[in-house]
Amino acid sequence: MSEKPYRSIVKAVSWRMVGTFDTIIISYLIVGNMKFAVSIGGVELFTKMVLYFLHERAWNRIKFGKITVKDGDYQI
Repeated sequence: MSEKPYRSIVKAVSWRMVGTFDTIIISYLIVGNMKFAVSIGGVELFTKMVLYFLHERAWNRIKFGKITVKDGDYQI
């Protein structure tokens, strides 16, 4: 079973929203400046989203851990 590219895009966006929120909180705790923390989070939002998408697409090509189900063959 493989995934379509748009699924990887939606997963990347949803995960980056969680990750960026985390980065902003950690940055704020370290630097104590919300404007600087949001700017750090904004930059990493885009760079890590692209990296995640590329990572997902690469793993989608690897057969490791995938099971091929033939027509008429059911898994329970």
